[in-house]
Amino acid sequence: MQRASFALLFALSAFTVVAVAEDTLHLYNWSDYVAEDTLSGFEAETGIRPRLDVYDSNEVLEAKLFAGQSGYDLVFPTARPFAARHLKAGLYLPLDKTKLTGLDRLDPAIMSQLASIDPDNAHIVPYMWGTSGLGVNRDKVQAALGEAADLDTWALIFDPDTAAKLGDCGISLLDDPTEVFSAALAYLGKDPNSLDKADLDAASALIKAVYPHVRYFHSSQYMSDLANGDLCVAMGYSGDVFQAQSRAEEAGKGVVIDYLLPREGAAVWIDVMAIPKDAPNPDAAHAFIAYMLQPGAIAAVSNAVYYANANLEATPLLDEEVREDPTIYPPAEVKARLFAPSERSDREIRELNRLWTRLKANR
Repeated sequence: MQRASFALLFALSAFTVVAVAEDTLHLYNWSDYVAEDTLSGFEAETGIRPRLDVYDSNEVLEAKLFAGQSGYDLVFPTARPFAARHLKAGLYLPLDKTKLTGLDRLDPAIMSQLASIDPDNAHIVPYMWGTSGLGVNRDKVQAALGEAADLDTWALIFDPDTAAKLGDCGISLLDDPTEVFSAALAYLGKDPNSLDKADLDAASALIKAVYPHVRYFHSSQYMSDLANGDLCVAMGYSGDVFQAQSRAEEAGKGVVIDYLLPREGAAVWIDVMAIPKDAPNPDAAHAFIAYMLQPGAIAAVSNAVYYANANLEATPLLDEEVREDPTIYPPAEVKARLFAPSERSDREIRELNRLWTRLKANR
């Protein structure tokens, strides 16, 4: 209330434009990645007006950050390999932890992971974490492959014979070279983070072989298409698939979606909050991070988007279906099948992107 009153006083002065700027927060986040009341709750508590733009790939965010003067106060990159590279390039402001009550609520294990790329957790704060796996329309897949078909395997996408049988009901892949190559390498029994030329050539050949059966490459469209029954298999992010599952249930048309972690291995990732070094309003960014450190605020996001969060005090506030789901909060035996993306140099990223572009261009 003090902040709102402060803005009102300034609005009555000759400095109205400055006050408006100071009381506006520009967020750049993934699509469908906040609860219904996240932004309104933040504004009601702080008097700061949030403005949200969305993206669906780390590469889009990264291009804006490296170009500079993005105009955003707070961004939400994936920690590895993206935020790790941004930190090395000096793209983020250090956090003023005196403004961030609640950091002690965060899982020490996750904070330790992040400290490996951000010493002393000086620049980034965990937002959500999850996995990349398979969204499967069980009825359609079993109709195409038989009721005894294995479903918890990357073979649904990467085995050419299997993909050919599923092509008519629809396969989609993420438009993300890091994710797709890692999954293909895991399916081949190789190090999912390998940059060895022979390994990447083998993964490229595998992806090229199934290209004719892939409907599209996109990192968000599959959510609605799974929910509508327009896809039978989608490579996707865990929470996105759960949101598709929820939408399908609400539609009541008999579409049933499962999220499965392939037995060959799947990526686990952490998305973080970071303040660009040229953020117009870093104070507002700190205020939003502080708001998201409140257990109730972050629990509401997890309940809405079906991703895990790092706030230990938020766990009791989660819906039981979120808290008890082993694909959202994996037990030890499931975690054993997960791998984290490794850091890569600018040159390695450029090479992987060129390989990805050539693959898609030659489709």
